[in-house]
Amino acid sequence: MQAIMETLFDAAYLITVITLGVLMVKNGRENKLYFLFGCMAVILGSGDAFHLVPRAYALCTSGLENFTEALGIGKLITSITMTVFYVLLYFVWRIRYQVSGKKGLTGTVLGLAALRAALCLLPQNAWTSPEPPLVWGIVRNIPFAALGILMIVLFYKSAKNAGDRPYRHLWLTILLSFAFYIPVVLWADTWPLVGMLMIPKTCAYVWTVLIGYLDMSRGRTA
Repeated sequence: MQAIMETLFDAAYLITVITLGVLMVKNGRENKLYFLFGCMAVILGSGDAFHLVPRAYALCTSGLENFTEALGIGKLITSITMTVFYVLLYFVWRIRYQVSGKKGLTGTVLGLAALRAALCLLPQNAWTSPEPPLVWGIVRNIPFAALGILMIVLFYKSAKNAGDRPYRHLWLTILLSFAFYIPVVLWADTWPLVGMLMIPKTCAYVWTVLIGYLDMSRGRTA
């Protein structure tokens, strides 16, 4: 039952996010905001597919324990693409609120992203090991969490100050995604049921993508 339900959920998620992303890229070629949002969604879905597709195959065949290497490599790729996702989200923020300058802020975002990527690539993570070290799961997520907090603050303040209703909840989608993700990093290996928090975490990302897509749709029909 888990294999069927999880596979259906993951398939629906990947198809939804990638489809919305492709539509935004296609229809937003003359609008940098929607084009960038679309690229962000495609990268999100494509990156997650490297982990979710092997996981679905493993669940439906001989079990997760027989696909440790493929799942580990998938997690590594997903970790990198999620970092790129937030970098693109930062530039969505700049375009949405017509932000110029702020080289220090841009440098901070790019620096956190580069640090996160570098930490993910270190062999100490032991991605393909059946029992990767928890400490490295925490270490590599510190700059990622800092990047997420920065995005939450930026979108919250900017949407509030600009009275931006279409994007008024985007900060909340980011907050929820991290609120559900962090317990998984810390305790999923000890209490497997905590891993179910990845479901609402995934829904939060779908909500993020929908905000961009619905905003584009309203603009086209206005």
